[in-house]
Amino acid sequence: MSGICALVDAVDADAYGGKAVQLGEALRCGLPVPDGFAVSHDVVCAASSGDEGTAVRLAAELEARCADWPYWAVRSSAVGEDSAGASFAGIHKSLLGVYGTAALLAAVREVHASATDAGAVAYRGRMGLTTTLRMAVVVQQLVDADVGGVMFTRNPVTGREERVIEAAWGLGEAVVSGMVTPDRYVVDSVGRVVERRVGEKDIAVRVAYGGTREEPVSRDSMYAPCLHDRDLAALHDLALRCDKAFAATDHDIEFAIVAGTLYLLQRRPITGG
Repeated sequence: MSGICALVDAVDADAYGGKAVQLGEALRCGLPVPDGFAVSHDVVCAASSGDEGTAVRLAAELEARCADWPYWAVRSSAVGEDSAGASFAGIHKSLLGVYGTAALLAAVREVHASATDAGAVAYRGRMGLTTTLRMAVVVQQLVDADVGGVMFTRNPVTGREERVIEAAWGLGEAVVSGMVTPDRYVVDSVGRVVERRVGEKDIAVRVAYGGTREEPVSRDSMYAPCLHDRDLAALHDLALRCDKAFAATDHDIEFAIVAGTLYLLQRRPITGG
């Protein structure tokens, strides 16, 4: 079916959006990105707007492409999203733990609909974006994280050349949605840890059948650091590899760690909005 491509082949931001192209470039550079595929905004719009022929063909593609992996993340990849001018971070919907063809098709439609949410419309107004938003979608293998979080490769407040890292147990959703007080780490530009602050990580978001669940964290784990020196060294190395891959030094990264292996889930430039 035209309008769907492997994530590693996503190069056309006008068709597949900024997020898909960023992840495709990361894969082409050998960065540790979970694989998946991209669906163009034309296909997403048609399948979400009553074109039953497109919906049937998309469902067949989803069934074929998702047969060998149990759970998926369905993420927005609007044209202009994750750009240097407008990140759209947290504006459009992402659905995690999606299982089965019918649920995947419904998730694509839900992500498409999130473009008209009040918050998304208000954000576009603040950023001076008046054109109609074109919503493409990334469908990505979901990593069942032991630890998840975010890393800014330049301090977003001071501009200092250092890595500011926040992390918690389970999926990074607990961090990005503000559900917990995460651990905070600061690593300088040569990889030395200059700050460690353990948070109160009382909830972990875990993969569940058809979605996610929140589960309590034991008191011992709640106040135990979720990242150690080897993890921080791996994150510093990932930042350096992103510098080379994207010919830039300002990265807003979402990551996951599973059994000691680090994955890059999303990467966008650091922006002011």
